Amino acid sequence: MRTSSNPSKQKGTAWESALVAYLREHHDPGVHRNVQMGARDIGDLAGYYLHAVEAKAEKTITLADYIAQANREAIHAGQPFGCAVVKRRMKGVADGYVVRDVRTDVRLINRLKIMEEALQDADFDRWHDIDEELREAA
Repeated sequence: MRTSSNPSKQKGTAWESALVAYLREHHDPGVHRNVQMGARDIGDLAGYYLHAVEAKAEKTITLADYIAQANREAIHAGQPFGCAVVKRRMKGVADGYVVRDVRTDVRLINRLKIMEEALQDADFDRWHDIDEELREAA
C-alpha cells in the first residue's frame, strides 16, 4: 500500500475514511469514497442520499469555496444536492459540520416537506409511526 508524503492529503484521506465508516454505520452501508475525476469530479463520497459530498479537513475553513465545489460536483454526479462535510477540530465525525448554501437547503427542506405530505396522504398511520420513531431518536 502506497502512502502519501503530504500530511494535508493524509489528513483529508483519514477524514474521508472516518466519514465513510460513520455514514456506513448510521446511514447507508453502501457509502464509499469516489475515484477523483479531475474537472468532472463527482464529490469525495457517494451514497449519502441525494447528495454529492465534499469532505474537508483543513485548518483554514473556506465555506464559500467548499459550497461552490460541492454544488458543481452535485451537477457532475447527477445529484440534486451538494454539501460539504467539514471536520471540526479536535472532535469526532459526529461533531463535524454539514454545510450547504441557503438555496440548496430550502430546496432540500421543500422536498422533504412535499414527500412527508405525500406520505401523510397515502398512509397517515405509517407516517405517524415513522415521525414518532424519528422524534424519539433525536
